[in-house]
Amino acid sequence: MIDKIESKGLDAWYDEKHVVKNVSLRIKSNQVTAVIGPSGCGKSTLIRCFNRMHELVPGARLSGKVLLDGEDIYADFVDPVDIRRRVGMVFQKPNPFPTMSIFDNVATGLTLNGVKDKKKIREMVERSLMMVTLLDEVKDRLNESGASLSGGQQQRLCIARALAVEPEVILLDEPCSALDPNATSKIEELIVNLKENYTIVVVTHNMQQAARVSDFTAFMYLGEIIEYGETARIFKYPEKELTERYITGRFG
Repeated sequence: MIDKIESKGLDAWYDEKHVVKNVSLRIKSNQVTAVIGPSGCGKSTLIRCFNRMHELVPGARLSGKVLLDGEDIYADFVDPVDIRRRVGMVFQKPNPFPTMSIFDNVATGLTLNGVKDKKKIREMVERSLMMVTLLDEVKDRLNESGASLSGGQQQRLCIARALAVEPEVILLDEPCSALDPNATSKIEELIVNLKENYTIVVVTHNMQQAARVSDFTAFMYLGEIIEYGETARIFKYPEKELTERYITGRFG
């Protein structure tokens, strides 16, 4: 199984606060990797290092390496904008652009990346909406505001927006924490289906969700990866006592 992303001795700070500590991790291609752990343990910061979003925060810095297909994404010659296109991110709270239509929410990344052919843009928007099973629900409302959709639909719209620019990796930061059970179920089904064409990393504090959707799980605590492996083994036969205590709800 091929590694899509690999971190080597990765450390990350916000000013003097050390939030990711010496993380070496391999993310497998076309698999779903869950990053679990208690709030504040560094999960979100870790995945923001995977697409160079961490450096956008004032006072943020890092050391170590992050490789995408074996190439260092922090090398001097690498364009961070290109990395963020190849490694898309969807955030905890659905964030469609409220002043834009449903159509333009999905198309905006394409136009920013220089796509001018209107026919191609429409085809890619419709394809992206279809991939997140949203097209049938909004096909007669494409000119309405993205903010007019329900919370679950907004989150699928945000995933469609990420898919439209044809990324290779999708990072999902607590994508269901603001959603009801029905909307959560749709997002989870979508995550499983998307791995056929994409590498997925999902941050979650929901253990049941990690067990349902992921192939691999990394347990993170106080900035460190405590244990990493196939999800079935991590949940049934954790090697570290700390992992077992977290999974069984005895702390965290």
